[in-house]
Amino acid sequence: MPFSNSHNLLKMKHSADDEYPDLSVHNNHMAKVLTLDLYKKLRDKQTSSGFTLDDVIQTGVDNPGNGWGQCLVLSSRAPCCNLAYQFPDTSVINIKMAQLNNQRLPPDEEYPDLSTHNNHMAKVLTLDLYKKLRDRVTPSGFTLDDVIQTGVDNPVTDSLSALGSLGGDLKGKYYALRNMTDAEQQQLIDDHFLFDKPVSPLLLASGMARDWPDARGIWHNDNKTFLVWINEEDHLRVISMQKGGNMKEVFTRFCTGLTQIENLFKSKNYEFMWNPHLGYILTCPSNLGTGLRAGVHIKLPNLGKHEKFGEVLKRLRLQKRGTGGVDTAAVGGVFDVSNADRLGFSEVELVQMVVDGVKLLIEMEKRLEKGQSIDDLMPAQK
Repeated sequence: MPFSNSHNLLKMKHSADDEYPDLSVHNNHMAKVLTLDLYKKLRDKQTSSGFTLDDVIQTGVDNPGNGWGQCLVLSSRAPCCNLAYQFPDTSVINIKMAQLNNQRLPPDEEYPDLSTHNNHMAKVLTLDLYKKLRDRVTPSGFTLDDVIQTGVDNPVTDSLSALGSLGGDLKGKYYALRNMTDAEQQQLIDDHFLFDKPVSPLLLASGMARDWPDARGIWHNDNKTFLVWINEEDHLRVISMQKGGNMKEVFTRFCTGLTQIENLFKSKNYEFMWNPHLGYILTCPSNLGTGLRAGVHIKLPNLGKHEKFGEVLKRLRLQKRGTGGVDTAAVGGVFDVSNADRLGFSEVELVQMVVDGVKLLIEMEKRLEKGQSIDDLMPAQK
């Protein structure tokens, strides 16, 4: 069923002082910047789909945080992706609350204060460049997946018929999650072809698993080397994968397939959501920018236990996890190593970082196999 804002209409019968959430025990970024005055200013704004400030902050309210330090807990949505700068600047990269009234300010007023920033974006984003690029915003018109439209009228799944026109080694078929047996789903999950139902409190609080498994599914080519996850965390998650070490072949297939998919959706008057300040808009703020993760499964039984492994990855701007996905541990010394950044670099630069970094990790692993030191191989900070 489409998203409804009836609960927000009921909230408006009460004063902002009564509805302002108790954040006294919260330790997340939202609680740090969401003052009562800001809440009063924005609570009556809403998008064309009825989305309000209370919906945006729900994940942060439900998840106070933990003792590990402040974390960013915001729910990012479209069509409220014309970003204003309502929140004060912090040391965290400027991810701001959506401008819920969808109005644009003059570019001089919307241009962010980057005086304290020390990232790549701040070095290249001049006011002149911002003025030139800021109006190239093409929201797709879809709500993001936590307020997804389910059932037969879902616009994303309806548009999937276009994927049937892909040919050559991209030729494939769409499989709806609701039509699969439990055994079929589990087999695809074990083969790393399919996503599992969200279990994270953050995702569940934002509505990510609402009406599961309606409007979710997977499209893949006959060779199972090119996959498109439908309405998992984002509308589309495009994946190119294969065994072996030919990253160039994998990336070429990814670019070719993604370009064809984008052209197919453009033919139906849809485009990927993009913002001149944040790049591509995805459901999780950590993926804003390129949205690209280039991962390699690699066995590092010696380096994985080395005390400097974490520092090596940090200097190479890489991150590790288990092959089972986010928050999983490595089994048998096999790690999923990928780029840590999404913002500040191009897609080609991010893939090259992974290629160069994995090459060095292999060299270090071979040294450790022979009982030799890796101190002289320690990389400089990228």
